[in-house]
Order: sequence, then C-alpha cells, then structure tokens
Amino acid sequence: MSTSDYDPACLPDLLPIYYRRLFPFSQYYRWLSYGGVSKNYFQNREFSFTLKDDIYVRYQSFTTQNELDKEIQKMVPYKIDIGAVYSHRPSQHNTVKSGTFQALEKELVFDIDMTDYDDVRRCCSAADICSKCWTLMTIAIRILDRALREDFGFHHLLWVYSGRRGVHCWVCDDAARKLSVAARSAVAEYLSLVKGGEETARKVVLSDPIHPFINHSLSVVEHYFQQYAIVDQDILGSKESVDKVLALLPEDIKKDLTVLYKDVKDPMKRWDKLCNLVECKKSTIKKGQYFDKEIMLQYCYPRLDVNVSKGVNHLLKSPFSVHPKTGRISVPIDLKELNTFDPFEVPTISLICEELERPRADEAEEDDMKDKENEQEAGERRRIRDYKRTSLAKYVKVFDRFLEAMARSRKGEMLKKSDLQKDF
Repeated sequence: MSTSDYDPACLPDLLPIYYRRLFPFSQYYRWLSYGGVSKNYFQNREFSFTLKDDIYVRYQSFTTQNELDKEIQKMVPYKIDIGAVYSHRPSQHNTVKSGTFQALEKELVFDIDMTDYDDVRRCCSAADICSKCWTLMTIAIRILDRALREDFGFHHLLWVYSGRRGVHCWVCDDAARKLSVAARSAVAEYLSLVKGGEETARKVVLSDPIHPFINHSLSVVEHYFQQYAIVDQDILGSKESVDKVLALLPEDIKKDLTVLYKDVKDPMKRWDKLCNLVECKKSTIKKGQYFDKEIMLQYCYPRLDVNVSKGVNHLLKSPFSVHPKTGRISVPIDLKELNTFDPFEVPTISLICEELERPRADEAEEDDMKDKENEQEAGERRRIRDYKRTSLAKYVKVFDRFLEAMARSRKGEMLKKSDLQKDF
C-alpha cells in the first residue's frame, strides 16, 4: 500500500494493529486521570464507541488503563468520543436511582468546523478543505488560544486536529472542568462574534467603542486578511463575490464603490478604496462605523459550535481517534509550529501501520529484554518502541509535553497548599 494512499475498506484490518501497537494508552490514561485528582475520576468518565456499520455504543467506562486497553482492542471502535465525569460509573447508569446519575465535570471544549465557513470560502465547500482555507483554522486557534489564556486565565489547552476538516480545543484546567452550564455558555457567548443564519447578510455588527477582546482578534485577522481573503479567496474578483461584500455596506458607500469598481479591477486596490471610503464617511457620522472591520471579521473570525461548548454531558471526538473517511489520526497540534501545520501531512493509519512493518536492527535485543518483564510492562514497552518508529511519534511528543506541563502545575499547587498549611 502506498504511504499516501488510504482505502477505507482496509480499516477493519488496520485498526486492530493500531490499537494493539500504536495507540498511546499510557499517556491517554495519564491525561484523563488528572494525577488521581479524586478516587473515581477516571472510572466515572464516559466513553462512547462508534463500531463498524455505525453501531453506536454509549456509557462505556473503565476502572484501569489495562481495562480500557483490553476493551478497545476487543471492540475495535471506528471512532472514540469522550464525555463527562459522572456521579456514578456510566456503565452502571441503568442500575442507579432515577435522577441521581448526573454529569459533574468535563473539560471546556470548542469545536471549529470548516463547513461553518461555507458562505465565506470560495475554494472549497462541505467536507473539502485545502491549504487556502486552512488559514481559517490557524486564525481561529490564534484568536481563541490568546483569549482563553489571557482573558480567562486558563493554562492547559490541548488543540487537536479532527482528522478531516476542523479543530477541537480541550481546556483542561481544574477550574474549566468544574464550570457550570451557565458559565460555559457565558464563555462561549463572549467568544462568539459571527451571528445569524443564512438569511442574515451582515453577521458581525460592531459598536463604539470596540471591546478590547475584539481589538485583539482584529490584530490577528489583519495579519492574515489580505493574503487569505483578497488574494487566495479573491473576494473582490468576480461580480458575484464583490456583490456579496457590498451587501455588507450601507447604501451610500455601496453606490460609490459600484461606480469606482468599474475603473478599478485589481482586488487589492478595490479593498483599499473600500477602506478609504469607510474612513471618509466616519467623519460625517457621529457614531463610530467599522464596516471594513466587520467585513474582515465576517470572513475570518472563528465560527464556534456553541452547543458543543455549553453542555457538560456533550461528547467530543477523542484525540488519537482515527477518522474513518480520511484515515487520518486526530493528533495534537504544536502551537509553536502552527503556521506550518499541514492537515495533509498528518499521518494516516495506513501509513503508520506500513512504517511499523519496516525492519529494525535492534529488535532482537529488545525482544530479549521483553521476555524478562511482566505482560503489561512488556506490552507498554513494545507500544512505546512501536509508535516511535512511525510518523505518529512527533504528535505523541506534543501530547507528552502537554501532560508534563499539567503535572508541573499540579505539583506547584500542592507545594503552595503545603506551605500554607505550615504557616497555620
């Protein structure tokens, strides 16, 4: 099988190898245990599996890493979703008294899907993406990551490529996991600027003065806007796309630009004319008007699925799940390399399974060592050795760094608490 080709028909053969030899169970368990934050934290977590032929199995839960490992290898899910930490074990939800089974905690999550930008991207539509429109995901991560860290004070954000056409964010701080539905809704609303359905033309309306968060967001959008929107998407090229932009402006500016654009054909010059005209009109209007900025935000600002963020019991696709359509692994994104992140370079399950079969000189020696270990240790050692041989290694390393930062933070909090206790 070619390293770049993926055939969905081969998924039933590849998934057992992936779960047996490559899925990073150790790190995964470490993440969702949060340093043993409370006794039943991991075992009260809901997992759901989508099996072959779209069979959907909810309320799965596991006591240990070993149990999770064995069950996933046995069931071979096509997709894994992660849900909330409940008051009782989700696998026993039918046995507890009605009304007592409650979702208590979950990471604050965000889901950004490229299909939500279909009204403002010209290069692709529906599930298709390309390097031109992927810039929208880069902008979304830049804006939301800064806001969640600086405006809300969160530290532990895991950004993950969905495997096809979007990105997910898992905010893992203790405070984020404990947020109520109302608090989650408030955060999601604060971060939402693009509002209105298909029937609404002007989806961003700014008021004077512009909120500092919007100004921060604009500085990110401005960095990408001309290359992305004017050049790559050519939003001022054809008559159809120009009309779409002009529909966002008041009648007098629209009329003036329609006349000007008869002589000015270059899209970049057309954008300059629009900005200059908006600036000129400002002096004649008492209240600030930001039509050019509204256009930039409407075409580039992150479009959130607010319902995903609001619910504590909402399920979201797990990191390191495989996308059945593309075969790509849902991998963590290194924000230090965000501008060069290429979704088409993310390894497919077929590629990493092929890489696994390439012979290595030091295997015999490692197999001798394995014989001296117990079964679980040997399996874990083999799995670490295996994924390090593949293109998955660099993404597991990003996950490792994220987990180490959380562990350091937990240790710091514990030291602070012990120092405070000493003072009393």
